[in-house]
Amino acid sequence: MRRSDCSSSYPPINLGASSGIGVETARLLALRGVHVVMALRNLDAGKNVKKAILKEINGAKIDVIQLDLSSMAFVRKLASEFQSSNLPLNILINNAGVVATPFMLSHDNIELQFATNHLGHFLLTNLLLDTMKLTARESKREGRIVNLSSKGHRIVYGEGNPFDHINDESGYFPQFAYGQSKLANILHANELSRRLKDEGVEITANSLHPGSIIMTDLMPHHGLIKSNASNHIRFS
Repeated sequence: MRRSDCSSSYPPINLGASSGIGVETARLLALRGVHVVMALRNLDAGKNVKKAILKEINGAKIDVIQLDLSSMAFVRKLASEFQSSNLPLNILINNAGVVATPFMLSHDNIELQFATNHLGHFLLTNLLLDTMKLTARESKREGRIVNLSSKGHRIVYGEGNPFDHINDESGYFPQFAYGQSKLANILHANELSRRLKDEGVEITANSLHPGSIIMTDLMPHHGLIKSNASNHIRFS
């Protein structure tokens, strides 16, 4: 990211900033003088990340707020509070997520990985989109929405529409459910990008595969990865 792309006047929201890419994103943005909003499920982890960044970067401006992406009520509450702050929003990084969990339902009775990895980000993006459009128009700076997807989007259920049986416990396979949620991230970014372009709005929406990230707490149920990291919002 070019230095000229960032300004402390236009804070980003970074989701999933407690470990891995989320932490590094928050740190580098703070290093460039950006006011970073970190949204995490674990507030203590977020405070530890903030403390570490402030120790390294004197005067960094970082806010830590709690967010449980698996709860649509929690997502609506956070969006409402952010809008009430009257802060502009130029960048939204949808980075938080879970991987290969056993079958569980969210607060809203939706399979946990799909609720957390896709629906929470989808809803939050929609709720904050008007703020981002206003910021892009008034600042004359291109807004950015970034969905952290995965090459795992290729690993999905083999028959029929992969979204037809989200809550089917009998046919549940953790890795397929994860791939399904990551495919939804890509489809979301693609369609949002098309609509924004048709509207003539100066906001880009993209998805990406971040590569293999070891130091992350995405996989508490997976024996291959152990971590004591945390969660982040550039809205993240």
